[in-house]
Amino acid sequence: MFKRYSFDVTSVVRDVNSLELRFQSPVLYAAQQSKAHSNYSVPPDCPPPVQKGQCHVNFIRKEQSSFGWDWGPSFPTQGIWKDVRIEAYNICRLNYFVFSPIYDNHTQGWNLEIESSFDVVSSKPISGQVMVAIPELQTQQSYSIELQPGERIVELFVKINKNVTIETWWPHGHGNQTGYNMTILFKLDGGLSIEKSAKVYFRTVELIEEPIEGSQGLSFYFKINGLPIFLKGSNWIPADSFQDRVTSDLLRLLLQSAVDANMNTLRVWGGGIYEQDEFYRLCDELGIMVWQDFMFACALYPTNQDFLNSVRAEVAYQIRRLKYHPSIIIWGGNNENEAALMMNWYNIPARELHTYIKDYVVLYVKNIRKIVLAEDKTRPFIISSPTNGAESVKEGWLSVNPYDNNFGDVHFYDYTSDCWDWKVFPKARFVSEYGYQSWPSFSTLKKVSSKEDWSYNSKFSLHRQHHADGNSEMLRQVEFHFTLPESPDPLQAFKDTIYLTQVTQAQCVKIETEFYRRSRSEIVDGQGYTMGALYWQLNDIWQAPSWASLEYGGKWKMLHYFARHFFAPLLPMGFEDQDVFFIYGVSDLHSDCKAKLTVKVHTWSSLEPVCSSETDHFVLKAGKAVLLYKEPVPVLLENCGNCTRQSCVVSFYLSTDSQLGSPTNYHFLSSLSESVGLRKAYITAIISQQGDTFAFDLETSAVAPFVWLDVGSIPGRFSDNGFLMTEETRTVLFYPWKPTSKSELEQSLRVTSLMDIY
Repeated sequence: MFKRYSFDVTSVVRDVNSLELRFQSPVLYAAQQSKAHSNYSVPPDCPPPVQKGQCHVNFIRKEQSSFGWDWGPSFPTQGIWKDVRIEAYNICRLNYFVFSPIYDNHTQGWNLEIESSFDVVSSKPISGQVMVAIPELQTQQSYSIELQPGERIVELFVKINKNVTIETWWPHGHGNQTGYNMTILFKLDGGLSIEKSAKVYFRTVELIEEPIEGSQGLSFYFKINGLPIFLKGSNWIPADSFQDRVTSDLLRLLLQSAVDANMNTLRVWGGGIYEQDEFYRLCDELGIMVWQDFMFACALYPTNQDFLNSVRAEVAYQIRRLKYHPSIIIWGGNNENEAALMMNWYNIPARELHTYIKDYVVLYVKNIRKIVLAEDKTRPFIISSPTNGAESVKEGWLSVNPYDNNFGDVHFYDYTSDCWDWKVFPKARFVSEYGYQSWPSFSTLKKVSSKEDWSYNSKFSLHRQHHADGNSEMLRQVEFHFTLPESPDPLQAFKDTIYLTQVTQAQCVKIETEFYRRSRSEIVDGQGYTMGALYWQLNDIWQAPSWASLEYGGKWKMLHYFARHFFAPLLPMGFEDQDVFFIYGVSDLHSDCKAKLTVKVHTWSSLEPVCSSETDHFVLKAGKAVLLYKEPVPVLLENCGNCTRQSCVVSFYLSTDSQLGSPTNYHFLSSLSESVGLRKAYITAIISQQGDTFAFDLETSAVAPFVWLDVGSIPGRFSDNGFLMTEETRTVLFYPWKPTSKSELEQSLRVTSLMDIY
């Protein structure tokens, strides 16, 4: 699935031709390959029964999740999924054309390395000229070339004019995504002209792994154009089981939603596909950094010659196809296979382990890594995720504990502990997977279900849940802080439960992400300097419970609205430790800014704050997280009249001299199931059209947590949602993705806040 094939049909072409293609079942092929590998098994044989999938996917070079996964169905496709064409030529053809911008530290200038591969079929050598032009950079160079018959590679070295200022490509939130148009023209003997055009971007990337004072191990963070950048984002899975449904409009919608939530990074996860060209083109344009896995995930793999030959062709082809994209900042060898082997997920007897370790090194080090280093010198490569990075290399490419918080990246999942307790999270260098499940909106589920399916314990609800015990895990997490819905109407109870799973997921990922962001500048008990938080997962492959923040089709879950806040460039974050309330401030800005912090306390029973205080102005350092506020909770409550933990809630925000402020954040002093004074809020909405957008003027009768505006299946998103409403009025904007009307929105709108479900 992942490599390009070309066949020479010169000897078989006639005046009239028909091309017949015969396909074998991928499921049967995988089973045959596994059976043929008879000297030892290559686990896992089959996915867990709850995934309702097919077996031996590790023996076929296809999308690994197409045989089933814990968030998606098993639809093993077959057939040709990209364009087919026939080409005729009698002199030569251009096989591929790739380029890499390289920064030369010595001369402090940019160069361009261009490689072109030709298939020369003429019997004698061909000579000609090559012209490379980048007009905006006043760069134009020409070269004479001579091509001998056969497969020939032409390497060109272009020096970019040093008298012109080059604007570098920056990730979203850090600068512009400037690119330059380049043309390359080959004028060859026999009147043959081949012209190519491309966009060239200039940026450097370094992965920094070096000792840290006061901490064992090594750092793990990225510098873009010399600047350390905290990676904020998520993990990308295939957007559909059937890739021909994935249009450029759908990709733009999903990727724009990532940027709109203040993300700057997506990890293209290794169990899916190498994405289509349009995906990377959009990431270049939007400033989304891409952590690009090779397509190996949660399995051991064979290393017989045919398999390795196929992988080598795949890797070389994909690097050549993708390496000019500035958005791709790192290649990753596989997803979780170092952990699978070293944590012995498949119960391999100790005496047989060496066989699998050898296979692992052969596949990822002696083949994949070797090709990556030969084909692309412009970005880092790591063998696995999670990995200990340089430490894994030192230990012979596999670490005894790949989840070590002091090295590399970690994946972290814990569904049984209370997610409001930040002490359960790892103070790691970089967290590239973490998350919690929720159910998608009823409007999304409705499209693929019928009345008998609409309850939490229906056959449908169990069938769509592919993660073991997932539905009950969600409810257990809900019950830590909320009361389960009590409606006697089964449909209403189902909708209310969906709402609570989304509230809980959003709240869990918020608390965890804020913990990672506030750990970027500190070492506590030898741990910290966290420089990346990529939650699992951005998007959905079908309508089902999953870890995603965007539903199938792109509708924002509550988590995605929360992400817009918890990934904001300026953010105050509150937490407690031993009955003391702390607020940290984090800044992703490039320069220091003057700011002040406002802290308000409300009782649940009144829309007027019981107390409000603001700090003096202070300087918030660029690219740092610092302590701004510290107060014992009893003192905080005492200073606010009759407050108790159960009756009051704290909110806080940063303001600066410029337009830029932070979102308003909040901290609950008790579980909401224990709150005192919280009443059912009556919230009205008056909708008005403003150009292409719609304003929703809200008015509430009481303080309302987790106010959720839902317009059913009308495509679009709100400026904010799932918020805590502590003021009587608030205006929220709706950005439609397709034309709609005020009356359509009025008919579809449902407003829910927490007390509505009891």
